[in-house]
Amino acid sequence: MAKYKRVLLKLSGEALAGADGFGIDPVQAELVADKIRRVQDLDVEVAIVIGAGNLWRGVEGLRHGMDRATADQMGMLATVMNALALRDALERKGMTTRVQTAIEMKQIAEPYIRLRAIRHLEKGYIVVLGAGTGNPYFTTDTAGALRAIEIHADVLIKATKVDAVYDCDPVTNPDARRFETLSYMDALNMRLKVMDATAITTCMDNDLPVLVLSLWTDNNLEKAVRGERVGTLIGH
Repeated sequence: MAKYKRVLLKLSGEALAGADGFGIDPVQAELVADKIRRVQDLDVEVAIVIGAGNLWRGVEGLRHGMDRATADQMGMLATVMNALALRDALERKGMTTRVQTAIEMKQIAEPYIRLRAIRHLEKGYIVVLGAGTGNPYFTTDTAGALRAIEIHADVLIKATKVDAVYDCDPVTNPDARRFETLSYMDALNMRLKVMDATAITTCMDNDLPVLVLSLWTDNNLEKAVRGERVGTLIGH
């Protein structure tokens, strides 16, 4: 029995990358698709927002004087490439999937229309939401928060390579403190960088819980949607 009936899954672009952390590895995409299928098998409606760090990091362009809006637009386009790759992997695993984009590109994907996305979810389709918010200066974390609220998701699940939120990097500091729960304000005030401030504030203002967990720990996503204690839950 699932606790959450509709979830927004926020993935980093690196989830699709190969061992070097760059590009799109079809094998990795299939592994991610398998995890999503097991969640859908619990009768959970799944929407996905994916980043683009495996293809483009705007900060590199900014270091060389690139215009911020241009760098962000390139990142938005890269998220669409990831969305298409993930859709392909999901379809090959037998899941009907729709890609919607915040920037219109009708030959490739549907434009993002909130009520259409909700209708797809109600039909049991996976919906992958690309191109961020469609605006520069906003991260895909903020896009995930916005879309989760718009489609009335029960929770925003941020699936990363770390098993929870820590007060510092657990890789470099073995004494890092692990949090099972956090308030929105603590996450903001402690500057934990689990999500950007705009994303956390958006979730706080709309009472949307955020669950941060490891994508790669076995059965983590299924445990999360069942309501079992995994990762870090951020809320009031």
